[in-house]
Amino acid sequence: MLEDDEARQVRPDPGVLLAAVEATGEAILITSAELDEPGPRIEYANPAFTRMTGYAIREILGRSPRFLQGPLTDRAVLDGMRAAFLAGEPFRGEAVNYRKDGTTYVVEWLITPLRDADGRITRWVSTQRDITDRRAAEDRQALMVRELHHRVKNTLATVQAILNASLRSAGGLAEFRRAFTNRIASLARTHALITEDAGQAATFEELLRTVLEAYDEPGRRRVTLDGPRVLLSSDQAVPLGMALHELSTNAVRHGALASPAGRLDVRWSLEDRFGEDRPAGRVLRWTWSERGGSPVSPPAREGFGSQLLNRVLKLQVGAEVDVAFEPDGLSVTVTLPLPLPGRG
Repeated sequence: MLEDDEARQVRPDPGVLLAAVEATGEAILITSAELDEPGPRIEYANPAFTRMTGYAIREILGRSPRFLQGPLTDRAVLDGMRAAFLAGEPFRGEAVNYRKDGTTYVVEWLITPLRDADGRITRWVSTQRDITDRRAAEDRQALMVRELHHRVKNTLATVQAILNASLRSAGGLAEFRRAFTNRIASLARTHALITEDAGQAATFEELLRTVLEAYDEPGRRRVTLDGPRVLLSSDQAVPLGMALHELSTNAVRHGALASPAGRLDVRWSLEDRFGEDRPAGRVLRWTWSERGGSPVSPPAREGFGSQLLNRVLKLQVGAEVDVAFEPDGLSVTVTLPLPLPGRG
């Protein structure tokens, strides 16, 4: 049956076949059969190939396709290709190639042998496709999956820490339920803020407003925020969001926001931290200042908020924390290391 179908098939005119190859969007390359240098030599390339590589036909005829390779081309892929050719088998693979202007692209090959009537390989025909965008999308997806696993692991550890600390600091079941529920809700708000951003990040001001907007009253400004735009990674934003939630909860229950005359100022700045004769990095320095509330004094025992400031911020994000119980209200200064520009 197959032979009958082949017999009935109309063989297109060679000119029609050439026109089809010239018009296709797939890059087509035909080379001679020899594998050792200086071969194989390019005998034909269609317009899609010249568009993909940036080379004109006159610049590539007679040359080996090896000239498209460079430092980032995977040697193992090339070795696999040669092994397939020596066995007389087709080869499918992908690697990094270089355009005429020096830029790289990821190429996907399907290379098959052409044989004569005696079965000898006379040429290699290569169909090529630029898959740079597809590979970049796959890499981004893989990165997001790794980030998700990392985020889930950190979140579960944070929830466990919140649970244990809330149990230790609560005076009873009702107090535990209230504190634990509020802390988990705060964690959820921070995660919601982060996931809204394509880069999985949030600004410091967004964190502050998420936590504090409920405590400002219409026509009566009780909360002042002042500082430049500072973008924080998810690893920094989550513990900072929890710390801000604890500070605001304490301010409402015992501090400045518990009094009608109380005020809260949060001010921050970006500063360079210098090492030996050169910048060692940047830091976000922020100060939480409560004024006009009841007099404050150091707590008799370390609660969850103190643990969060003194341990979690130091261990998770390498922050330096200074807490001062001043006569007019609580003052907290936090210095958070940030990566240098271009280093994530």
